[in-house]
Amino acid sequence: MLRHVIPPARFFSQVSNDIIRHPRLSSDAVRLLTWQLSLPLDAEESLSRSATRAGIKKGAFLRAKGQLKAEGYVHEWREQGVRGLWSTVQLVSSVPLSAPEAAALKGGRAPVAAPTVPCPAAGRPTGRAAGRHPENTPKGNTSNHPHRDAELTPPEPQPQPPHPPQAREAVADLHLLDPRLRVPRGMLPQLAALAAQWLACGHTAEGVREEIHRGLPAAPQHIHSPGGLVRYILRDPRAVPVPTPAPEPRVARMRECEGERHIQPLLFRPLAEETRCPACRQERAESAEQVPRPRDGVTAGLHASYASYASPRSAKSALSQ
Repeated sequence: MLRHVIPPARFFSQVSNDIIRHPRLSSDAVRLLTWQLSLPLDAEESLSRSATRAGIKKGAFLRAKGQLKAEGYVHEWREQGVRGLWSTVQLVSSVPLSAPEAAALKGGRAPVAAPTVPCPAAGRPTGRAAGRHPENTPKGNTSNHPHRDAELTPPEPQPQPPHPPQAREAVADLHLLDPRLRVPRGMLPQLAALAAQWLACGHTAEGVREEIHRGLPAAPQHIHSPGGLVRYILRDPRAVPVPTPAPEPRVARMRECEGERHIQPLLFRPLAEETRCPACRQERAESAEQVPRPRDGVTAGLHASYASYASPRSAKSALSQ
């Protein structure tokens, strides 16, 4: 067989013969791997995108990807971002890597090298510098001093003050409030302490649960750390807003007129203790001015009688009649 090979001067990639002649990699797998290795280091092209550009169908792509993962040329990890969104991180290498080596490269560290047998240290072996039995038996009490024991003894945990039942009720069974809130039992005392601060500001247990439910993300979004999210929501207790009293209606300061001139009840605003509207009071005042006083009428009649009897002419005319 004759071969005519001209080494390229530019725009080429160095691929190992182990990849080209690999016995367990199909032609699609070799093409997919060499395509990925020919890309720049800062290129963010996924395997599926490379397969589409290389003309590899979906079924052949899945078989080629499985072969590359089985041989250690491709590694994948599923990661969750800050906002709970999942993404896939892919690592393609030109040599087979184990899972620890791939994880070390993903974390920015050097791959884990295989253990090697180091050369023995120079010189003859010596005894232990510390930890040997003393040559002479010490005399006297060699026990530890009391202050040394006190330093080594860990301090006893201080008992936490009991939280009110309303605070424990506010953070208990949060999964009933939302199925995503599977809070560890170890965080319940800490969350109960935060809920107690909300209760001290005037909130109720039901109000605290409503505040937690209001601070949750939308339903499709996954909650990676339910306990941390609840702790973040309850970190800053707010005081209960004082309700502003409603203004008094104008009808409350009005009074019904007791006059008889109205067909229907009439409301008016009194200035003092009036029981009649201004129109009724005006009408009553005018009628009082038109009617003469009883005392003045009696006095006028008495004066007229006295004048008639006092005059002799008037008396004779009265007898003639």
